[in-house]
Amino acid sequence: MSRTVPTDPGGRTVALITLGCARNDVDSEELAGRLAAEGWSLVEDPAAAEVAVVNTCGFVDAAKKDSIDTLLSAADLKGNGVTKAVVAVGCLAERYGVQLADELPEADAVLGFDHYLEIGDRLRTILSGGHVASHTPSDRRKLLPLTPVERAGSALSVPGHGTHGHSSIADLPEGVAPASGPRALRRRLGDGPSAALKLASGCDRRCSFCAIPSFRGAFLSRRPADILAEARWLAEQGVREVVLVSENSTSYGKDLGDIRLLETLLPELAAIDGLDWIRVSYLQPAEMRPTLIDAMAATPKVTPYFDLSFQHSAPDVLRRMRRFGDTERFLGLLASIREKLPLAGARSNFIVGFPGESEADYKELEGFLTEARLDAIGVFGYSDEDGTEAAGFDGKLDQDEIDERAARLSELAEELTAQRAAERIGERIDVLVERVETDAGSAEVEGRAAQQGPETDGSVRLVGPTAAGLRVGALVSALVVDSDGVDLVAEPR
Repeated sequence: MSRTVPTDPGGRTVALITLGCARNDVDSEELAGRLAAEGWSLVEDPAAAEVAVVNTCGFVDAAKKDSIDTLLSAADLKGNGVTKAVVAVGCLAERYGVQLADELPEADAVLGFDHYLEIGDRLRTILSGGHVASHTPSDRRKLLPLTPVERAGSALSVPGHGTHGHSSIADLPEGVAPASGPRALRRRLGDGPSAALKLASGCDRRCSFCAIPSFRGAFLSRRPADILAEARWLAEQGVREVVLVSENSTSYGKDLGDIRLLETLLPELAAIDGLDWIRVSYLQPAEMRPTLIDAMAATPKVTPYFDLSFQHSAPDVLRRMRRFGDTERFLGLLASIREKLPLAGARSNFIVGFPGESEADYKELEGFLTEARLDAIGVFGYSDEDGTEAAGFDGKLDQDEIDERAARLSELAEELTAQRAAERIGERIDVLVERVETDAGSAEVEGRAAQQGPETDGSVRLVGPTAAGLRVGALVSALVVDSDGVDLVAEPR
């Protein structure tokens, strides 16, 4: 899903287009903050901007294609008399750098994470006809000390971790952090009631199918004081829900000397006035610990929501993925969560057709999903990723077989998540209102339950006589009266 930024008068004009995950959303808001602080005017329509900056995604083939298509579409605007340059940033740019620049001459520059601190200067150079050398990729896992506790003092430029670089905070425009103290500049790109908040960047795991650590780097936690200050600032901007994001939230604090730091941080976030929900995402099942489950269950405002990265359940496939666990352990983890939070929501993603996956492995995964009662399920067919261990594995399945298994599992997932939604009929839920549209006296009101994450996990349609009076950002109690696939229908009560 792409997102663009609202208009801000003054200075040269730039449009930011964001693709990919919530971590990219945070990075774009950092870029927006830096540009606004340097006098740039942020415009919504790329056709009205002198330069269009595309924050790309480099996760899987479909995301890469979407990023390239978006860059080409933006480049087509350069004949309109207004748009003079198109610049690629983000994961695809960081991962491929000069290779992307060579293969996509329509882009005027390909900038990596190290360019973010001077993004305004780089764009001015490009607009003035100067040349900015495209990013040369490197394995970012090697840029931080191997030992996690030695990383805190690093001066490496990491999106969401950098200093603001301005001598006078008072000079920052209204609406640009750090009004309340965060180290990294940030400007909200929308006015919705939910916002992502970065816990950490990078990952120390070495999953054989995943290239993310090579271009996002080794795991690096943000300091609690910076996270809390940014959360307070977000609350001041009208945010009611913060979604804690990282590549691996269960590792938070290990490089700060306390692997249980998240258990301490959650109550401090819950104490911030104005925040109603704290949502934790990107949890590694192998690193889930009883103390974290207890903290999530016991801390007011922490949503009963578990975003667990299972990927598969057959033990032989998981071992080839360089991951841990099996069907029995994963079902046990879900049972332990539901013992403390019977109505908790759980979601996960799964890869099918991994090299060496047998029909029996696939059937075991189907059985796991049938028993797991997940609220949201993402299914991906395996594809080789550049630079990953799995790309060199034997036992590759034919693409037709991968596609067939992905289609079968997707159909099963759709049935199972619809059943899970139907099970919630009669439950009382809390709903955060995200959209209210009125037409000829009638209102369509939509939100999310505490058990539903943003954008991917379904929604709640609010009906009944009191629904029309609700406003975006309201948190209401409601009774589930129906379901429609993965979505719920509820009446405020």
